[in-house]
Amino acid sequence: MRDEAEFLDRALGSLAEQSFENFEVIVVDDGSKDTSAEIAGAYVATDRRFRLIRQQQRGVVAAAERARTEARGEFVACMDGDDCARPHRLQLQLDVLQSEDLVACGGAVSYFSRNGVRAGLRRYEQWLNSLTTPELAARDVFVECPLSNPTLFARRAALDAVGGYRETPWPEDYDLVLRLWAAGGRFRNVKTVVHDWRDHAERLSRTSGRYSVEAFARCKVHHLRRTLLRDGRQALVWGAGPVGKMFARELVSAGVEVAGFVEVDPRKIGKSIYGIPVRRAGDPASPRAAVALGAVAGAASRRRLRALARDQGRVDGVDFVAVA
Repeated sequence: MRDEAEFLDRALGSLAEQSFENFEVIVVDDGSKDTSAEIAGAYVATDRRFRLIRQQQRGVVAAAERARTEARGEFVACMDGDDCARPHRLQLQLDVLQSEDLVACGGAVSYFSRNGVRAGLRRYEQWLNSLTTPELAARDVFVECPLSNPTLFARRAALDAVGGYRETPWPEDYDLVLRLWAAGGRFRNVKTVVHDWRDHAERLSRTSGRYSVEAFARCKVHHLRRTLLRDGRQALVWGAGPVGKMFARELVSAGVEVAGFVEVDPRKIGKSIYGIPVRRAGDPASPRAAVALGAVAGAASRRRLRALARDQGRVDGVDFVAVA
């Protein structure tokens, strides 16, 4: 954390009040210039479970890795300095990992803001909170990060096996979850709300280019090339709207061959975008061996594309995947 004095006491207090008591809190102060270190120090002085590590400003990834490597337990839980954990968060997530064959779990979240939460965040909250089985989380793993980082609760050994957080030009938490998935890890979200997620203008997701829409697309393409699109497999972009065009640009930039766009809009069929033909669904000229990437926004649109994929005999996670 860095310069979280406005919110930190409430965040740390929510951890001190957990119903499960046998844990340690590692607070990494990444070069704060406000009173964050003093606030954390007060908890250290009165609660033996709290540890404070101060370092020169090195960034969110370095701070997260410092905390992860300093942790001494079998499980590692994450949380940001401006949020709040519900009282039963740790117990609920521990119970899940101790009873199920999972490498990690997240939990349902509730956004809050002094200025009100925008409709887009409410839709994201609803989507995230719906991923309550490993199958649903895996199905949507390329839509967006299926586990919110502030609710991540993982087996330390699983994080160690994939190398923890990495410095990347895209979201470090999504990159980590995609590596867990690629390694065969199973995860899901706990149905119960375990985390109150604060939205405000200074959040890194709002201020850093690492969390832009384009950066998310580059992250997805990077991991698709190493999994479903490995060995030079072609891609078909289902959707020639703004989302599909952006995704196609990132694919081409990364050296992936895009065999075509697939569209239902008759005004687009027969045209070309970036020199790539736009065809109708089921066109025999579209290579069947290519992986279909559903690049349309919204749950309803994803449902339509999944139905189309099933009609073509495609299998979700094998030769079809939703990417938006």
